[in-house]
Amino acid sequence: MIALLASSFLYLAWLDLHYPLIDTIFAIIALYLLLEAPKRVWFFSGFFIAIFWFWWISMSFRYYGFPWAIPIGILSIALVYGILFWIIAWFAQKIQEKSSIHALWIKSILLLSFSYLHPFGFDWFKPELMFVQSFIGIEKWHFAIVLIALILFIHQKKIFYLVLLLFAYQPSNTIIDTKALPTTTLVTTYISINDKWNPALLSSQIALVKEKLQQSIEEKKELIIFPESVLPLYLNKEADLIDFFTQKSHLISIVIGALYNDKGIPRNSSYIFDKGTLKIANKVILVPFGENNPLPDWLGEIVNAIFYDGAIDYQASSTISDYSINNKNYRNAICYEACSEELYKNRPKEMIVISNNGWFTPSIQPTQQKLLLLYYSRKYKTKIYHSSNMSASYLIYQNE
Repeated sequence: MIALLASSFLYLAWLDLHYPLIDTIFAIIALYLLLEAPKRVWFFSGFFIAIFWFWWISMSFRYYGFPWAIPIGILSIALVYGILFWIIAWFAQKIQEKSSIHALWIKSILLLSFSYLHPFGFDWFKPELMFVQSFIGIEKWHFAIVLIALILFIHQKKIFYLVLLLFAYQPSNTIIDTKALPTTTLVTTYISINDKWNPALLSSQIALVKEKLQQSIEEKKELIIFPESVLPLYLNKEADLIDFFTQKSHLISIVIGALYNDKGIPRNSSYIFDKGTLKIANKVILVPFGENNPLPDWLGEIVNAIFYDGAIDYQASSTISDYSINNKNYRNAICYEACSEELYKNRPKEMIVISNNGWFTPSIQPTQQKLLLLYYSRKYKTKIYHSSNMSASYLIYQNE
C-alpha cells in the first residue's frame, strides 16, 4: 500500500491525469504509513517503490541481446532499494535503543537525505518528487515541514499538528508547453532503436533531418533542436554534413545530437551550428551501464566482454558546457544528465535537453523524465527546451 501510494503520482501523470489534491493526499498518507512502519515493512516498501519507479531501466536489455535478464535487472534494483530502506529503519531503531531520540526523527532525517544517495551513480530517486505536481513545494524545507507535521501527529494523535502542512503549501506554477513555439522548432522523431542503428536506414534519417530543417527555415524559425543521436554517426568525420549544417546556420541556428570521435574515444555530443560557426558540447554525466560501467575496471571489462561484445565505454566531458545562440545562453544537457542535480550548478536560466527515449519505450520512463525536469525547473527556475526521440518534445517554464 505504501509503495502504491508513493507511486500514484507517476502513473496518474503517465495516464495524463493531473489532480494536485490527490497527489498531495496520497503522498502524505504514504509518508505517514512509512514513518510508523517496522523494518520489514520498510524493506518491502523500498523494494516495491523501486519496482514501480524503475522497472523500465532493464527494458534496454532487449537491444543488447539478453531480454532474459530483464527480470534479473528489475529484481536487483528492487533489492538495492529494499536494503537501503531497511537500513534506515534498522539504524533509527538502534539509535532509539541507545539514546532518548525517537526513531521517527531518525527515519525522517535519513528520508530527507535519501536523494543524496546515488546507487551506482543513479540519482533519479527523490522522495520529494511525489509532490512535484501537488499543492506542496518540492524544496527540502517543504519536505521537512511535512515530515515534522506527521511526526507530531503520530506522537500526539492530534489532527491540529497537520495544520503545519500549510507552511509547506506551494502549488506548482510550472507550464509544460507541447504546442508549436513562435521562434523555435523542437523536433520529435519516432525511430526505433533497431531502425536507428540500421546502416541501411541511415540515408533516410539524414533526409528526415534535412526535411525538418528546410521546413523550419520556410517557417522563419530562428532555432531548431533535434533529439539525441538523431544522426547515428560520428558527425565530426562527415565533412559534407558539417559543411551543409554550417551553411544552413546562416539561416537558422541548429542544435543536433550525434556521436563524436575524439581520437578514437567515443563521445555522446550536441553539435551547435550558429551563424557559420560550430561548437561541440560533450555529455558530462553518462548513463550507468548504458554508456559507462561504474564497476571497478577489472570487473567492468568482464561485464563489457560478456554483455556488450567487448565494446569500450563512452567517455564523459570533464566540464559542463554552456553556449550562446542569438545572444542567449543555454546549458547543454543530453538525456539522462538533465535529470541530475549536477547539471543545474549555478542555476542556468535556459537549458537545451536532447533525448533518445527509444531504449526504454514503451514505458513510464518519458513521464518520469518529464516530472524530474519539472522538478528541477521549479527548483532552479530553469527554462527547459526538450527535444526527444520516441516521446513527445516540450518546453517547461515558470509562469511568473
